[in-house]
Amino acid sequence: MTAGNDFDPSDGLGANGLETDALEAEPKLFSALLTPHRSLNRSGFIVLMSFVTVISFIAGAVFWWLGAWPIFGFFGLDVLVIYWAFKVNFRSAKASEEITVTPSELRVRRISHRGHVVEWVLNPLWVRFEQISHEEFGIERLYLVSRGRRVSVGSFLSPDEKASFSKALNAALNAAKRGPTYNPIA
Repeated sequence: MTAGNDFDPSDGLGANGLETDALEAEPKLFSALLTPHRSLNRSGFIVLMSFVTVISFIAGAVFWWLGAWPIFGFFGLDVLVIYWAFKVNFRSAKASEEITVTPSELRVRRISHRGHVVEWVLNPLWVRFEQISHEEFGIERLYLVSRGRRVSVGSFLSPDEKASFSKALNAALNAAKRGPTYNPIA
């Protein structure tokens, strides 16, 4: 038994006494994994850094040959700064958001580039979807609002991606608010 609740994972029952298999069997109306876009992959990074290193070395060697040898060190420093900037960029690309909508819950799971996980679980019946738009730039911000809490989603998406995402998420929220449909044939 864990401190503060009566949940024992070995008995197959959740904290509310329901079977965990029954909770996991709930159909997903919507599921999306959002990640920041990076236009340069690892092989492109290696090619770019090789090119920058060769050009900087050649330019530094020319200045060394002309007698301005301290300039050679500054060209090497430029290569190190560019390398560091790309490493920071690649590290920030590890961030992600996972949004899942089922008939009974809307789950937003945000993982930072450092691995910190923050999760919000909202009732889709009470969620209001807000979008802030600019007439020239398109959709700028997307929010899920429920009981005074405001959760920003998809902040790193482009305006076109935000429009597509908001359309799909709105459809899933509307389906959750309609409730399950009865199909006597199936």
